[in-house]
Amino acid sequence: MLFSEILRMAFLSLGVNKLRSFLTMSGITIGVFSVIGVMTTVSAMRGSIETGLSFLGVNMFQIGKYPTGMHMSGDARRRIEMRRNITLAQAERYRKLMEDVTEVVCLKVFYRDGAVQATYANRKTEPGLSFGGTNEFFLLANQFSIDAGRNFTAEDVDLARPVAIIGQEVLKKLFPSESPLGKMIKIGGRAYTVVGTFAEKGTSFGQTQDDFVMVPITRFLSDYGAARYTVNIATQAPSQALYNETVDRAITAMRIVRSLKADEENDFELYSNDSLIAAFAKVADAVRAGALVISGIALLAASIGIMNIMLVSVTERTKEIGVRKSIGARRVSILTQFLIEAVVLSLTGGVVGILLGVVAGNGLALWMNASVVFPWDWAAIGLFICTAIGVGAGLYPAMKAAALDPIESLRYE
Repeated sequence: MLFSEILRMAFLSLGVNKLRSFLTMSGITIGVFSVIGVMTTVSAMRGSIETGLSFLGVNMFQIGKYPTGMHMSGDARRRIEMRRNITLAQAERYRKLMEDVTEVVCLKVFYRDGAVQATYANRKTEPGLSFGGTNEFFLLANQFSIDAGRNFTAEDVDLARPVAIIGQEVLKKLFPSESPLGKMIKIGGRAYTVVGTFAEKGTSFGQTQDDFVMVPITRFLSDYGAARYTVNIATQAPSQALYNETVDRAITAMRIVRSLKADEENDFELYSNDSLIAAFAKVADAVRAGALVISGIALLAASIGIMNIMLVSVTERTKEIGVRKSIGARRVSILTQFLIEAVVLSLTGGVVGILLGVVAGNGLALWMNASVVFPWDWAAIGLFICTAIGVGAGLYPAMKAAALDPIESLRYE
C-alpha cells in the first residue's frame, strides 16, 4: 500500500472520533504551550531587560546598602538589614576621595514611607508617584535628559533649595495646558518650585519611567529625615579601560568612609549593568526550569493518554484490521497506519501548543515593551519531542494491531 494512502486512512480514522482526538491532543498542547510560552517571553524580553537595566549610564556602577534583588532569608537577610545606612556625609566624603578619578558621582535616595502624590491647584497625580532626591549628576547616571527648563546645579544641592524636576506623566496630570516652570507643586505637604521637566523615557518591564519627581538630595533628606534613608551612589569610570581600576578605587574609598578594618567584610554592595543582568538571568533560568518540569509532567501524562486511546482504537477496529489483512494488507502497513495516527495526534497538539505559546509569550512581551520573536530552536525541539512521543506512545498499540490474527479478528464482535 502506498504511503500516501496509509496517511489518508490515518487522518480519516482520527476524524471519525473528533472529540476523542481533541481531548487526547489537549495534553500535548498544554505541555508544549507552557514551555513555548515561557521561552518566547524570556527570549523576547532579553533585549528589553538589557535596555531596561541599562538605567545606569555608560561605564557606570552603583554602590548601595542592599544587594540586588535581596533574594535571601534567615540570618543572611538579617545581617544585611542590620547594616548601617550609607549617610549623605559618607557619600559626600566618598565623592571627595574619588575626585582625582572621576567627576561623575550621582547620589540618590527615594521616598519609601507609603504612597505619595503631587498636587497643584485642584489637580493631583495618582498616589503611586515615584519621588526622590538626587544631585546634578542624575541625568548622566540614569540616561535621562531635560525637556524644558534646567537641571539641578551644585548650588541647588549645597543650599538645599526647594526646587523640583518633574517627569512627563506628572506634567500631563498637573499642567495639561500650561508651562510648569516656576510653578509651585506640593508633595507630602511640602512645596517645591518646578525648574525643569525630564524628557519622556517610556516604559520598562511594563512600568512607566515618567511618573516621578526629583528634588535636591539635601532638601529631600532635610524634609523627610536623613536618619531614615540610605543613600545610593552611582559612579562613572572615565573610560572602559579604566573601569576595573575605578571599581577598585571605589571599594577602597567606601571602606575608608565606612571605617572598616582590614579584616572586616564590606558592609555595602557594588553592582553594574552586567551584575544586574546576571541576577535577572538567574531568575529567568529558574523560570525556564520550572516550565520544563511542568511541561514534562504534562507531556508524560499526554503520552500515556495517547497510548491508552490507541489501544482502545485497536480494540474497536479489530474487525476492520481483520478485513484489511484478509484482502492482502501487510503487517507493516497496519503498523505504519497506527504509528502515523499516534504521531499525527501528538504533532497536531504540539503545533497548536507552539502557536498558542508564541502568541501568549509575545503578547506578554509586547505589554512589557519587548520585541516580538519566534523561538525557532525551542519550536524545533518541541516538534521533535512530539514526534518522539507519538512514536513511543503509538508503537505498542501499532505492534499489537499488526500482530492480530486475521481469522480471529474477523470473528471479533
